[in-house]
Amino acid sequence: MISTIIFDFDGVILESVSVKTDAFRTLFSGVPEHVDEIVQFHMDNGGMSRFDKFRYIYENILKKDLDPATFKALSEKFSALVFERVLNVPFVPGAGEFLKKYSSIIPLYIVSATPEQELREIIQARDLTPFFRNVYGAPRKKAECISEILTKSGVTAYDIVFVGDALNDLAAARLSGVTFIGRVKSGEKNIFRNCMDVKTVITDLYDLAAHIEGRS
Repeated sequence: MISTIIFDFDGVILESVSVKTDAFRTLFSGVPEHVDEIVQFHMDNGGMSRFDKFRYIYENILKKDLDPATFKALSEKFSALVFERVLNVPFVPGAGEFLKKYSSIIPLYIVSATPEQELREIIQARDLTPFFRNVYGAPRKKAECISEILTKSGVTAYDIVFVGDALNDLAAARLSGVTFIGRVKSGEKNIFRNCMDVKTVITDLYDLAAHIEGRS
């Protein structure tokens, strides 16, 4: 019995992963000798907040100190690069229908690595706010947010499903003790193929509905 569903946002509700990838390439275009490595690091670490990525990039790739003013400028420019585009990307197939049908049946939450205020603004602008009991984002870690949902809802970890598209999402589910379902876009490599603790892998939210209804 699934009593609560927690979703990651980019790549699970909206097809917005490529928007963030393009933003990293643009943001670090001034260091062309490092930009491919930076973009690859970003792609390899889906589910990690942009803030943690900035810190890693400066310390381990650029080998520079990341002062507060630069950190703030990076964060603001990144938000400017992605905000309007995310407002216009399509839903993951089946997401709109899933939210409309199940939000009145099962409590739904968002736990994302996107900064929380920005995430709330995007969700509001796309008229999605009524579908979710609460929305959680960076700088808090995903496992921390899931634990808070467990505490406040009183639901046991066994009855909660976290749907994510990154290995960091799986790690957060493991830390929290909740069931994990992986989303892999049709035609892309299944990063969860050899992973333990993955209940199932879906290509879209039509598949998630079928799984919930026992049709898969």
